Order: sequence, then C-alpha cells, then structure tokens
Amino acid sequence: MQHRVAAIGGDGIGPEIVAAGREVIDAAGERYGFDVAWTDFDIGAERYLETGELLTEEDIRELSKFSAIYFGAIGDDRVKPGILEKGILLAIRFHFDQFINLRPIKLLDGVATPLANKRPEDIDFVVVRENTEDFYVGIGSRFAGRREEKTLEVVRDLYNVKFGLDVETDADELAYQIGIITRPGAERAIRYAFDLAERREKKVTSVDKANVLSDVYGLWRDVFTEVAAGYPGVATEFNFVDAVTMWFVKNPEWFDVVVTPNMFGDIITDLGAMIQGGLGLAPGGNINPTGTSMFEPIHGSAPKYRGQDVANPLATVWAGSMLLDHLGEHEAAAAVLRAIERSILDGYVTRDMGGAKKTSEVGRYLAGLVKTV
Repeated sequence: MQHRVAAIGGDGIGPEIVAAGREVIDAAGERYGFDVAWTDFDIGAERYLETGELLTEEDIRELSKFSAIYFGAIGDDRVKPGILEKGILLAIRFHFDQFINLRPIKLLDGVATPLANKRPEDIDFVVVRENTEDFYVGIGSRFAGRREEKTLEVVRDLYNVKFGLDVETDADELAYQIGIITRPGAERAIRYAFDLAERREKKVTSVDKANVLSDVYGLWRDVFTEVAAGYPGVATEFNFVDAVTMWFVKNPEWFDVVVTPNMFGDIITDLGAMIQGGLGLAPGGNINPTGTSMFEPIHGSAPKYRGQDVANPLATVWAGSMLLDHLGEHEAAAAVLRAIERSILDGYVTRDMGGAKKTSEVGRYLAGLVKTV
C-alpha cells in the first residue's frame, strides 16, 4: 500500500528533524509492508524573505491533494514574530479546518521528569484542543485615535461571522481581541474527545475559565454537558484552567482525556510537555478527521542551531508515529514509539537529553530499531 504525504521542513532545525523522521517512517514502511511517497514543499522563511510569499493559492491547491502533512518547525529571527506563524501555520490549520489539535502527554520509560515521585504509568493522558476558534481567530485591532469603525469577519466552512464595530475612547491607545466559541465548533471537538475516551479509560475532563469569561466558556460548558449525556459510560469533570495547571503537576495520574478551548489548550500542553520530559519529546497533530491533517513537534525552530545537526528529533519522530496512526498504520505507529523509548533507554540521544549523538545519528538509530522492536 502507498501513502502520499506532503513534507514541509520549514525553518531553522525543521529540515533536519523532518529528515530524521522521514527515515524512521520509511523504515517502518519496510517492516510493515507499506510505502510513503513524499512530496516536498518549499514553504517557510527563506521563500518569504526572497519572494514575500507565505502560503500561496497554489500551495493550498497542491497540499489539498494529501491526507497528511509532515511539518518541521516555523519561525526565523530575521522575520517579525507572528508573520510566519499566522501566514503559514495558522493559515494551514484554518484553511484545512484542522479543528482538533491532539497532544499526547506520556512519560516514556527512561525519561527524567521534574515530578520526581511520578512514574511512566502516572503520566499518560491526551489533550484534545479545539483548534480553530477562541481568541485565535485573529480578529481585533489596536489604535491610538478617538474613534474607529471596523468590520471584522471570520469565514469558515462551518459558519461565517461578521462584527460591525464602532469604538469610541478617550484612552491614549486601545487594543482589543475578540474570542469566538460556537456551538457547532465546540460540539465537534468535544465529541471527538468523548469518542477518544471510549477507546481509552472512559474519562473526560473539560478545562475552561467559565467563572470569569462566562459567555464564551459558559457556552462551552453547556455543549460539553449536552454531549456528555450521549456517553453515559464515560466519567466527566470540569476544571478551571488555573486549577488544572496545579493538578497536572500534583496528580497527573487523574487525567485521561482532557478537552479544552484553543487558548487554554495552547498553554496547558506546554506544561504537559514539561512533565513528560520537555519540549524535545512533545508531538502534536492538527487533525481534520475527513480532510488534510498535519503533524509536527510543538517546539519552535531554534534558528541558532540551524544546520548544526544537534537538534533533538524525538518530538518530530513521535509526530511521525501519530501520522502513521492517522493513516491507519497502527502497528507501525506503535513500533516507532517503542523505538523512541528504546533509544532513550540506550542513551542514544542528543545533548539536550544528556547524550552526545547528532540529529542524523539518532534518526538512523531509530530507523534500525523500528525494524526489530
């Protein structure tokens, strides 16, 4: 069987870690009888600096031919923060309606966690982050005048929203940002979490801040309660986002599936990454269950290490495991994760994890392991 996958190295260390991940995925294909046909896309800071292009209509048209995108990292210190992230990464997520950001929080054997009293069996849950709404829809303004009239619009396949705003102020400068939660947007993310929980430990925790932001997150809670009624075998609970940061550290073993609006999901999954051993071990999936999905490490591009072959590829390789799982290659996905764990136990890791191996060396070692573990 052949799977067609788009590859975007991106910026900084991105091309190096994606190359390592591809080598491991190809090795998994050799063992489990499938082939991955890779198509490379030159999308990132270099092209932007040369041409001014971020994500073009042609890019979108070509990427839409693939069910999966393997993405390295985005960000370059020669470009103002936010331009590449919004113009490429968020543009892909929104255009392909990747409404789920899936982040496993799992402590592998051999990994040191800051939580000294916790073992691998204590840290094994997954965060389902709604990925297209909340304060990340990108509508807002900043102005230093006395009055501003503006029309702000969100266009989605699921719905369109238009705000006509007439803002008058005597403040020296004003900025505002509008967050959106819709019933259909919340429902599909929450239902995804419940479906996932039925295949795991049958527990879902909802995270919000409904005690203060009672309109947007009040609707989220209402939808969560309604969806939960259709899953009587799944236990549920609510947590405020400030409380959940404490419980992630104190009792991570309590959690199984955590579902949260976009902004809080962005924050708590970085905390989750640290309790599982750091950003170098944290993968993520941007998922449209019926369309084009994208898999990437959640860390940045570390431009200062570009081309040095020293970056930790494990988060990207783990994202490759998620990609394989998404493509239906479940045995291969599990083998990749076992190989990562074996490599850590063997001490065959990069310097950020106490080893001395290069990015490419770890990739080759994992490719060898995946054929036997």
